[in-house]
Formats: sequence, structure tokens, C-alpha cells
Amino acid sequence: MPVRYGYPETPAETTTRLRPVRPRQRWRTVAAAVCVVLGLGLIGGAATGAWLTGDSSAETTRNPYTAARSAWHSVPVDTLFPRTLQGRGAGPGGTHRTWTRIAVAADSTCKDGLDPLLLTTLRSVGCERLVRATYTDATRSSVTTVGLVFTEADAPGMQALRTRFTEQGLGARKDLMPRTYAPEGTTAASFGDGQRASWTVNPLTEIPVVVLAVSGFADGRTVADPQPAPAAMVAGATTDVAQAGLGHEAKGIADRVERGLRRAVADLTEQPR
Repeated sequence: MPVRYGYPETPAETTTRLRPVRPRQRWRTVAAAVCVVLGLGLIGGAATGAWLTGDSSAETTRNPYTAARSAWHSVPVDTLFPRTLQGRGAGPGGTHRTWTRIAVAADSTCKDGLDPLLLTTLRSVGCERLVRATYTDATRSSVTTVGLVFTEADAPGMQALRTRFTEQGLGARKDLMPRTYAPEGTTAASFGDGQRASWTVNPLTEIPVVVLAVSGFADGRTVADPQPAPAAMVAGATTDVAQAGLGHEAKGIADRVERGLRRAVADLTEQPR
């Protein structure tokens, strides 16, 4: 199933019209039998060749970095960004959350979807593609854009980026906040740069992906002092961002999209039986 981005949310089709099957003619049955015999011979030869030479293409596919790098177009949209995300225990104080997807952005280059400084920071790993979606909570009081940056880096490159983020505290820098995706006619229509309240940027090391998310108030209010998700999630924090649980929103959605991506990559790399 090809991946489609930038489409409006519509209910999935649940039924398929059945079509009549014509009776099989005798000559077709004979021809089919001949084809089966020939086909089995070809399959047997191919299997023998694969057994003798080894299936190098399969080995490549089973490499997590290779599989993950193409996941943006080989994995269905509803797998990368499920229509509904369940956040059991993801809210402040371990409360439960449910998030609904309200829009999926067209896949783009990082230049089109990231602020210049964040783009510069990620330059060392390269950018294959950026995909994003925006969610709202059950009360429609908050909105969160979550994104996946598929990079061109190998494992050492991703580890170096991760180390840099950790040692230099890049994830807490306000000038490295992700951009929002705020399509018109949705709950997120007023979710612009000035409405960004909390965020997370997480370079992974097992696969060549950077997971990012940014949250804000759905009513479009301006946020004067945005906070990184870890700071907004500290118990007892009294800022408006923390009290509204916007750090939990950004982190909770990012974590669940990341888990879904990891499962999808694991399926792509699973050894055939």
C-alpha cells in the first residue's frame, strides 16, 4: 500500500463489493496445470540458487538502518501516525490520555519543514525526508505536531549526534524547537511559531531517525516562555505550560510514534521462516 501524505481525514472504507466469479473452462484448467508445473520448476531452481549463493538482498533488507531509512515511503501512514494514540499513564500524575490525529503533512525535505538553526544542527547526519502529523487531545484544548526526520547517517553518525545533544544540552534550546504543522480549517489552525509551548527532539541510535514533537494551546494563545518537555514534566512545576500538561503531550505523543516506528522496522527486518 503506497504511503499518502497531505490528505484530509476521512473515515476508512470498510466494505468491498463482491464480484461474481465465472465458471472455469476446461482448457483453462489444463493450461493452468501446465503453468503450475513450469512454475514449480522455476521456483525450485531459484531456491537452489539462493541456497547456494545466499540471499544478499534479504540480508540488506533485514538491516535495521536500511529498513528504517525507507520506512517513510514503505510503511503506511496509519502505521507511522495512527489515527488514534492511547496514552495510558502519559498525563500529569499518571493520568490517561487519548490523542486524535487531525492532519498529516505532505512529506517534505527538512529545509521545508525545519527552522534553519535546527536544520544546521542536523546537517551532520543528512536528511532523507521529513514526515509530520498533528494531533489534538480528547478535550481539544491542546495540539501537538510530531515529526520523523529520516537521516542519511550510519550508526556512528547517529551516535555522535545523540552524544552532542546530550553533552551540549541541545534538546533544551528554544532556538532548536521544531516547527508546527497547522492546516487551515482544523483545531490546529492557530498553532504557529508564537504558540509553541513545549517540545522534544530525540536522535535515535538504533535506527537513522530523529523524533521530534512540539505542543501548544489549541486556542491560539501566545506562549512567552516555552519549556522543553523534561522541564515541563517535573512534578510540582507551576508554569502555565507545565500546569496544562503540554510537556506530557509532546513527550507522550513522540514516544508512541517512536514505538510504532520501531515495531514497523522490526517487522521489516524480521527473519523469514
